[in-house]
Amino acid sequence: MNLEDLEPLLLRAERVLERLEAWLPRPLGAPDWDLSTAFRYRRRQGMGRLEPVRHVSTIQLADLHEIEPQKERLWRNTAQFVSGQPANNVLLTGARGTGKSSLIKACLNTFADQGLRLIEIDKADLVDLPDVVELVSRRPERFIVFCDDLSFEEGESGYKALKSILDGSVAAASDNLLIYATSNRRHLLPETMKDNLSYQHTEDGELHPGEVVEEKISLSERFGLWISFYPFSQPEYLAIVAQWLSHFGLDAAAIEAARPEALVFALERGSRSGRVAYQFARDLAGRRALDSGAGSA
Repeated sequence: MNLEDLEPLLLRAERVLERLEAWLPRPLGAPDWDLSTAFRYRRRQGMGRLEPVRHVSTIQLADLHEIEPQKERLWRNTAQFVSGQPANNVLLTGARGTGKSSLIKACLNTFADQGLRLIEIDKADLVDLPDVVELVSRRPERFIVFCDDLSFEEGESGYKALKSILDGSVAAASDNLLIYATSNRRHLLPETMKDNLSYQHTEDGELHPGEVVEEKISLSERFGLWISFYPFSQPEYLAIVAQWLSHFGLDAAAIEAARPEALVFALERGSRSGRVAYQFARDLAGRRALDSGAGSA
C-alpha cells in the first residue's frame, strides 16, 4: 500500500480522533476573575467551568439581626483568613431560614475589597472540587468555596471528595481557600435506628459509638468551626420584621400596626424565620406602594 492509498484512511482517523477529543475530560479553565466577586461551578456537556455571577447579592452584615453571636464568629474567622492568618473551614447548621447562607454572602460583600472571592459549588459537583482547588491555588485572591444546603445520602461520591479536601488527603488544600457549608443537620449523612446497634457497651457501663456512627460524624468533625442557628422566638421574629419594613421605607407607626399581620403570615407559613420575616416585609411594602400609586392615580 503506497502513501496515496493511506491518505483517505489517515483523514478518517483524524476525524475519529477529533470526535473522541470532544468527549474527553479537559482541564478546568480559568474564568475572567475581574468580572465578578462570586463564581458558580457548572458542568456543561461533561466539562466543568467557573461562571461569573452577574448579579451578586448585596446583603450586608448590618441587614442581619438577632444572630449577633453567629455573625461575630463568622466575621472573625473570615477576617483572619483574608488577612493571611490561620482560619477554619466552617459548617453552619440549624433551623431553616435563620440566615446561614445570607451570612456567608454578607461576609463576601464585607471583604470583597480586600480580595475575598466566593465559588459556589453544588453537592453533585463536589467530585470536581480538587480541580477547583488546583485552579485557584496560585491566585493572589482568597477564596471561599460555598456549599449550600449540604447533606449526603449513602454512597454519594462527593462525600469522599469533600472529606479528603477538608482533612485527610495527601494533597492538602491551598492556604488561600476555605470551605463554608450550610446544612439543616450537623451530621451530614442520614442517621437511622439501626445505627444504634453499632454502639458498644463496656464493662464499666460506658457507651461508645461503633464504626458506622463514627463514619457518619467524621465529615462534620473535619470542619474546624461549627456555628449553630436556632428557631427565632416571637419577639425576635417581630424585630426582624421591623428591621426589614424600615429597610423598605415604612415609618414606626406603620411597622407597629403591621405586627398582627406579620404574626398571621408566620402562622400560615408554619415558621417564624428570618426568611419569612423578609418575605412578609416585601409583600407588605409592595402592597402599600401599589395602593399608594393607585390612590394618587
